[in-house]
Amino acid sequence: MLDVYVWFYTGCILVIVGSIATVIGPGVKDPVVRTINTEIPAVGISMIFLTYNHTIALVTFIAATAIITLILLRAVVRLEEMGAEL
Repeated sequence: MLDVYVWFYTGCILVIVGSIATVIGPGVKDPVVRTINTEIPAVGISMIFLTYNHTIALVTFIAATAIITLILLRAVVRLEEMGAEL
């Protein structure tokens, strides 16, 4: 029973800390590094769902990764079209 709580609380910590680190960050301007930083909260979410069902955890991780990657890559393309310096 303790194992379930470890997965759940570790996932919650990863979601909170990873989200704050992605938003505030150490001043990272590289969009690839920001994309990699968003994977930390995605792993946290999948760890939370891992306490409930393994299939839900896997599907959530894949979906969150795909959606975040598409959004961030579109933002990078838009910035480069506008001539912004990254």
